[in-house]
Amino acid sequence: MKKILISDKLADAGINFLNEQEGIQIHIDTGLSEDQLCEIIGDYDALLIRSNTKVTPKVLTAATHLKVIGRAGIGVDNVDVAAATEQGIIVMNTPDANATTTAELAIAHLFSLSRLLPRADASVRAGKWEKAKFMGKEVSHKTLAILGFGTIGRIVAQRGVGLKMRVIAYDPFVTADVFEQMGAESVSLEELVEQADYLTLHCPMMEKTRGIIGAKELAAMKKSAMLINCARGGLVDEAALYDALKVGEIAAAALDVFEQEPPKESPLFELENMNFTPHLGASTQEAQVAVSVEIARQAVTFLKTGEAINALNLPRLSAEELKKSQQFMNLANILGKVVVALAEKPIERLEVVISGKASELEIRPISVEALVGIFAGQLSTPVNRVNAENIAKRQGVSLVETKSSETQSYLSVLKLVGHYGDESVSLEGTLLGGCSPRLISINQFDVEVVPEGILLVTRHDDKPGVIAAIGSVLGAANINITRMEVGMGTDCEQAMALISISTPLNDALSAELCAIPAVHSTTQICL
Repeated sequence: MKKILISDKLADAGINFLNEQEGIQIHIDTGLSEDQLCEIIGDYDALLIRSNTKVTPKVLTAATHLKVIGRAGIGVDNVDVAAATEQGIIVMNTPDANATTTAELAIAHLFSLSRLLPRADASVRAGKWEKAKFMGKEVSHKTLAILGFGTIGRIVAQRGVGLKMRVIAYDPFVTADVFEQMGAESVSLEELVEQADYLTLHCPMMEKTRGIIGAKELAAMKKSAMLINCARGGLVDEAALYDALKVGEIAAAALDVFEQEPPKESPLFELENMNFTPHLGASTQEAQVAVSVEIARQAVTFLKTGEAINALNLPRLSAEELKKSQQFMNLANILGKVVVALAEKPIERLEVVISGKASELEIRPISVEALVGIFAGQLSTPVNRVNAENIAKRQGVSLVETKSSETQSYLSVLKLVGHYGDESVSLEGTLLGGCSPRLISINQFDVEVVPEGILLVTRHDDKPGVIAAIGSVLGAANINITRMEVGMGTDCEQAMALISISTPLNDALSAELCAIPAVHSTTQICL
């Protein structure tokens, strides 16, 4: 039974979906303090939140069984994603479920600013009739400038094109084809702010985008330009915005998000040419249902199949791709354990090569699983496919990946080479029948071994009596040999024995084996 904690309010439709799932147990407890959340989080496999719950390093340390954090919405400012990644916990959001709602709010602000609607409303409520005072502007044929051209930015662009506006956009991660398909012109950030009649922000909040619209950008805008931020607080330098509005560097602005929420005593409140909304981007009935159902579905999908939809700290792999790659990922994990056991020093570089039929698969999940095998049991932190790459970087292990459609003896081959200094350990493995893992070579030794249980690897002179001597030591210790394979070296002077044994060796038995004159080394590997 997988247990899910819901610590913020979700729409009933999402709760109902979870209650209908077999093998899923939910618990709803909202309004928890950090300490209260720490007390109970260790019992849960998944945590579903909105914006109120703060998932801090302290909470994550207490989350000993947590596998996934699901944010019903786009922003994850309230989750320490880096700390979650270190703990091997997936963080996912629902970037598209409330995209239309947020885009429509930006368009609503565009019209509200253009026609001075809040001020006109207040005037009529005060018993006045000041038609001349509230002279507005048409939006058609004006330039709509979009900063950030993801899902929301593209919906805004579609609406702008429909309003007969000229649409320009800046996003360094989007190809020219996408801009063209959406009827938008790709421009630089400098061109964006200089040409904008309406500048609307739809980019994520991170260190490199913090204050992306500051004093310099505001000074470069038209005096008639208007600014709209329905994305994330902190993208706009609010002090610089106040100065720009106060002296007329731009005409007006609308904020749905703020550097501090709620903004409390902002000097922006004293300005007439400012419109405010209280973070309403996702606040429609349709969006609340959509994000709740979507995050519930994503969490259940991950807990049942391992498919991490919209994961922020894990490359996307569909359920079908995961199914195709799973057996090779398992093989990579096993080979990673063998590589690190046989390496005489810490591995500095890992080569991963997939050949033959396997070259049709995505290589990164397989490589990451090899890293999991290398680091599993080596660190105090649990290692999985979420944090393995980060751990490798921190440990100074570089990754090299190669694909080849050709193999010699097998339909598919996975090769790992662990480099340390001027030396290396090279392994090859395959899947018999597409599902049964086999270790088929270690360095220059050709073998065919079932890599499971306790594997004893010996290097010894290739001469009579050595295997018998090894067997005698094991037999005297009442250790059963379940399988054995002897591989010949290419120089025909040394051999390698891979022996599956029933019980782990202690230090004394290992020393006794190494004392056999022809035995050069022994390595015990638990798989």
